[in-house]
Amino acid sequence: MWSQMTPAAPAASNASASGWEREVLEKLVFATIAEQRASRRWRLFGRLLWVALAVAIFWALMFKDASTTTTTTPHTAVVEVKGEIASGADASAESVVAAMRSAFEDAGARAVVLLINSPGGSPVQAGIINDEIVRLKAKYNKPLYAVVEETCASAAYYIAAAADEIFVDKASIVGSIGVLMDGFGFTGVMDKVGVERRLLTAGENKGFLDPFSPMSESQREHAHEMLSQIHTQFINVVKTGRGERLHETSETFSGLFWTGQQAVEMGLADKIGSLDYVAREVVKAEEVVDYTRRDNVAERLAKRFGAAVGSAAVQSMRANTSLPALR
Repeated sequence: MWSQMTPAAPAASNASASGWEREVLEKLVFATIAEQRASRRWRLFGRLLWVALAVAIFWALMFKDASTTTTTTPHTAVVEVKGEIASGADASAESVVAAMRSAFEDAGARAVVLLINSPGGSPVQAGIINDEIVRLKAKYNKPLYAVVEETCASAAYYIAAAADEIFVDKASIVGSIGVLMDGFGFTGVMDKVGVERRLLTAGENKGFLDPFSPMSESQREHAHEMLSQIHTQFINVVKTGRGERLHETSETFSGLFWTGQQAVEMGLADKIGSLDYVAREVVKAEEVVDYTRRDNVAERLAKRFGAAVGSAAVQSMRANTSLPALR
């Protein structure tokens, strides 16, 4: 009896081993299938996201101007100039000029008001806006007024100078008629810690704004000459715009800024007044219509997506480049 049962033991052991291997194999197969399904779902999600983005961009391009304000009833047209004046910003020349053109073209607009709250920015962007104000006023024979909220400094005042009249709050900050080019120099620190800067250029002055390289006296003079030229352009714009109303002193173009009340006394502004005051008492059209260009949801999405792709490169370029600014 014993001799007959002994041979059956290896067979039972093999069956047990086979069952364990089958169980492990089944788990691996199911795990692989689940992973493939998850991968397909994520690929599908990614494709749908790209389709949604493409549709949003298409919708933004097709209906970009669908919400443009137009009305024939008498009103005061308003265009906001808020934040930094720079290319790509809300207060860029592209955005502000487009809004002003719409406002001037509207037959119902009795006058255009620039509602300003900006510390300044690019002299190029400000110059483009200033030139366009002069052109549009002459073409449409409509007045343009500047109404200052908290701040109208540097490039913002460059723009306001072209207005027929400038209205401020008594506590507004106005002025700062000057130009600057700022940056940092780390050459002394590098010498102390024993770090060598290896900058290769073609052109002896190509790297003169590099913060890790010393600036020669000739390079410093060149920078001052550029700033002086832009400052002179700024001064001429202010003198042309303000004319005999400007009470020039030795500090007018020094880069200082003043309160709105002081600005009126100095001839940098005309009167104390708000947007409602100008619409009611000056333009004689109490209805205020906003022509400011604002991105819709799709445009903001597209811009943010594009900004995320190139943000690192742009920040790297800005970190190593200093440009003149009116602020």
